[in-house]
Amino acid sequence: MAKVLMTGNAAIAEAAIRAGCQCYFGYPITPQTELTEYMAANLSRRPGCTFIQAESEIAAINMVLGASVTGARAMTSSSSPGMSLKQEAISYMAASQLPAVIVNMSRGGPGLGSIAAAQSDYFQSTRGGGHGDYRTIVLAPSSVQELADETHTAFDLADKYSIPVILLGDGMLGQMMEPVEFKHEAPAVPPVRPGGLRGATGRPSRFIRSFTSNPAELEELNWSLYRRYQQIQEKETSCEKFMTDDAQLIVTAFGIAARIARGAITNARALGMKVGMFRPVTLWPFPKDQLKELSKTAKYFLDFEMNMGQMIDDVKLSLEGSGDVTFYGRPGGVIPTSSEVLRVITRLYYQKGLNG
Repeated sequence: MAKVLMTGNAAIAEAAIRAGCQCYFGYPITPQTELTEYMAANLSRRPGCTFIQAESEIAAINMVLGASVTGARAMTSSSSPGMSLKQEAISYMAASQLPAVIVNMSRGGPGLGSIAAAQSDYFQSTRGGGHGDYRTIVLAPSSVQELADETHTAFDLADKYSIPVILLGDGMLGQMMEPVEFKHEAPAVPPVRPGGLRGATGRPSRFIRSFTSNPAELEELNWSLYRRYQQIQEKETSCEKFMTDDAQLIVTAFGIAARIARGAITNARALGMKVGMFRPVTLWPFPKDQLKELSKTAKYFLDFEMNMGQMIDDVKLSLEGSGDVTFYGRPGGVIPTSSEVLRVITRLYYQKGLNG
């Protein structure tokens, strides 16, 4: 199929439609409003599909909850402050074992912050931004093509594990234009997940809820979720390794920061430095075993993020003390260049005596 030139936001929306998204509920917020606009123009034209611009972020995510209860593939999107408003409902959905896809094109924070691209929502996404013992699968693409591909993956994983899945991008990925190839055609009839509540004719009534006043019952729910999360950790990790075979220094980065780091690493190689990159595609579950394996040959790691160092905890936990980890980041929506990152790599490379 021919490639088309699209923004990241539009690519996500088109991929969602082709993945069988039946219901989209959103609220405008920069820098993801174009995703909502694309859905408004295209989703409601499809038979059996619904687009609603909700009155608030809270309303949007609760509409997603309701649509998921019926068995529909449902989706919403937002940016950082809007994601904060969605956390209570995401916790409810996790407890109720309801799948959904939630897109976050993050921006600078904390607070209202700025509209510039940033990666400061790593904690919010990977630690469960709401209350209780729960997780969400978190996917972090680094190109427009990956935004499209991982959107389809997000819907499949959400249905497979009955779990909310977060697609974590940023304002830069959402706004940039790149060629993209869509690998699926939209289904003629939107799929309906088995087990959705669509009337109780011919069967006993069922209830989907997240509340119980019985501590023992709630404990069992938590253990049941925990076992599912363990299964996800065993089966669903994904990562990219770039020039790591002989690397003495490995840069860890995700999302758009990995794109910036790739250019710096390519230039470092041209200067004779043995540098590679490890990029987690799944931020949760974090591909810790794959990273730990690299510590057998590389002892020095540079964690590069567009925040104050939120992923570095996962990097250090994965390495279990077997690597020397340094951090470099730019928070608040400042976008570093590949040349800037190359200077950091060069300085660290010589400080550690790797040039000898």
